[in-house]
Amino acid sequence: MTKHVKLTCLECGSLNRAPEDKLGAGPKCGTCGTKLMDGKVRELDPTTLAKAAKADDLPLLVDFWAPWCGPCRMMAPEFQKAAQSLAPNVRLAKINTEEFPKVSMKNNIRGIPALILYQNGREIARQAGAMPAKGIEDFVRSKAKVGA
Repeated sequence: MTKHVKLTCLECGSLNRAPEDKLGAGPKCGTCGTKLMDGKVRELDPTTLAKAAKADDLPLLVDFWAPWCGPCRMMAPEFQKAAQSLAPNVRLAKINTEEFPKVSMKNNIRGIPALILYQNGREIARQAGAMPAKGIEDFVRSKAKVGA
């Protein structure tokens, strides 16, 4: 029997189920049609972040950042490289702490950039500071249960 994983669409916030063995084939959201596992970093709003962090079975790495933050801007291309490398087993997303300041308080963010790794409905790890793509990938692989 095929095992399914729960994934929140990071575009529209709809909850989806996808066959675990077909994640590399680019499953799409049943509501909006956006690819669920495409190796792209998505911008989140607080509602979608809360839903994905709570509901998703696969690891979700979220970068808490702000446009005025130099290290955040320096890390952005590295974060995108890591997203492509970790797909289709891990999804990467960002949330703008300047646009959504309450998210920082709710998640106890004391400095940015800050990475929080969620899996199976809970936070499993966090890391502060800018990192190269390899460092981001190593952080995720050492902390999360990542498929092949």
